[in-house]
Amino acid sequence: MNNLALSKNSSPRDYIDGILKGDVTLLSRAITLVESQQDAHQKLAQQIIDGIIFKTGNSFRLGVTGVPGVGKSTFIESFGKEVVSQGHKLAVLAIDPSSTKSKGSILGDKTRMEELSVLPQVYIRPSPSSGTLGGVTRVTYETILLCEAAGYDYVVVETVGVGQSEIAVSRITDFFLLLMLAGAGDELQGIKRGIMEMADALLITKADGDNADKARAARSEYAHAMHLLQAPESGWTARTLVCSGLQNTGIREAYNTIEEFRLFVKANGYFTQKRKDQQYELFLNAVDEQLKARFYHDEDVQKKLLEIKQKGSIQPFQMARELLDRKLR
Repeated sequence: MNNLALSKNSSPRDYIDGILKGDVTLLSRAITLVESQQDAHQKLAQQIIDGIIFKTGNSFRLGVTGVPGVGKSTFIESFGKEVVSQGHKLAVLAIDPSSTKSKGSILGDKTRMEELSVLPQVYIRPSPSSGTLGGVTRVTYETILLCEAAGYDYVVVETVGVGQSEIAVSRITDFFLLLMLAGAGDELQGIKRGIMEMADALLITKADGDNADKARAARSEYAHAMHLLQAPESGWTARTLVCSGLQNTGIREAYNTIEEFRLFVKANGYFTQKRKDQQYELFLNAVDEQLKARFYHDEDVQKKLLEIKQKGSIQPFQMARELLDRKLR
């Protein structure tokens, strides 16, 4: 994080004013502060968030997920150009999987969206998932807030796509779009239902060439399966669509479907209620994380944990309860 030496020369006010004016450089630096694990950077990041919070919440947040190889980046590039053509400023937050061993990630999404990345109305930010479940973390949520304050009114979050953990996407987005391949086989059946129950739309990708007929057949099958699922609280009937990012077909239909959803849930009040529920759930998650962090950073706790580790035989649940009771008391 050597590039954060710049933060010593920039006050929170500098960042806040720059972000509110749409300064992309200061936006990127602020996001880097949010991503940093250093206490000083985190403190500065929170001051920035506090200063821009009044300009947030004014975007539409789209979560895009699907198994690796389904064509998420190709779809987002085509879809993003449609979003821009509709007069929006677009931010794409592409979550790259981090190695659980090296903690490193490829961060290559900008190179996979060459045409989209050069548009002045578009901001693409690749971020490491840092090994967190589903790749969606506090960092992603606060990054959304920063992008909204900078004037981006359409935010796409592209996730790692690792199965049931994608429930994390629904905590920070307004619309959940699941990308699927036709003829992917039964190996995905174990993760389909859980994700499909959360999906507001299912999109069969790569519907071109020899695969076009398979995609249309898959659409019918998935549409039938979606109707068998429990109706969502929003009252929205999930749609099943087909598209080809390479041929740019089905992209406008996907955009129109999402726009139809936005109007529908704003009219019935679900949109506002979901945002409130999301914020409260994030608050509870933040409490959990901070309690855990403070507990394990406590010197007495660290000493006691070392003693317990060195014991020959322990009763895990009883000792955990005793340790927690002592600290909470």
